[in-house]
This record gives sequence, C-alpha cells and structure tokens, in this order.
Amino acid sequence: MRIIARIIVCAFALWLTTLIVGGSGDHGVWVEPYADDSSARIMSFLLVALIFGVVNATLGTVIRIVSIPLRILTLGLFGLLINGFLLLVVAWFAHAIGWGLHVDTFWWGVLGALVLSILSGIMNGILGTGKRADRDR
Repeated sequence: MRIIARIIVCAFALWLTTLIVGGSGDHGVWVEPYADDSSARIMSFLLVALIFGVVNATLGTVIRIVSIPLRILTLGLFGLLINGFLLLVVAWFAHAIGWGLHVDTFWWGVLGALVLSILSGIMNGILGTGKRADRDR
C-alpha cells in the first residue's frame, strides 16, 4: 500500500513541477498525455511516476553508489546533476513510447528534479509515506 501512496505522491509532485517549471506551453518540463481527456492526463502522470520510480530504484541506485566520491567532494551538489540526468532518462523512456514526460535541456532537467525532490519530500513528510517503515511497532 505504501508503494501505491508513494507513486500517487510522486505523480502529484510531478504535476506541480510541470506547473512551476514548465508553465504553459511546451517548454521546460511537461507531460504529454496519451489522449485528450482528463482521465488520460491523470493516468499519464501516474505512469510517468511509476517509470520514474523504477528508473530511480535501478539505475539511480547504481549511479549514486558509483558517484559517492564526487558527492562527498561536492558536498552533495553532484546529486542534483544525478537527479537531472535521471529525469532525462525517464523523458527518454517516455519519448520511446510516444507520450509522457518531456524535458527541454539538461538544465531544465536539473531544475525540474530539484523542484520535484523538494515537493515530493514535503508531501511524503506530511503524509508519512517516507521510505522507512515505523520500527517501533
């Protein structure tokens, strides 16, 4: 149940990110739905959030482990570049299937990843859907 809640939180944070970073129109970071109705738009955000979760759990983990020295050297700022790259990978997967997340450039990806991580962290903290389960029980 926690995984479903985290996907919904990520989809909502992604929607807010497209509003903040993308604005109106096709620039910055935006999601292109697979159809024109509102349910297809919601499903597009949920599916992109699912793809982002899978990419983050697999490729993101490997990249974060390999880049530990650079992250230590830059006091964690290299993590922003990693997250921007992962957002571009998700956009590449979405482009391969013909709909979904679009990112203009790498720096739009970095900005989008920064906003997405802040919004996701705030919402996960408020809703209690963080990564760690309660160990007191």
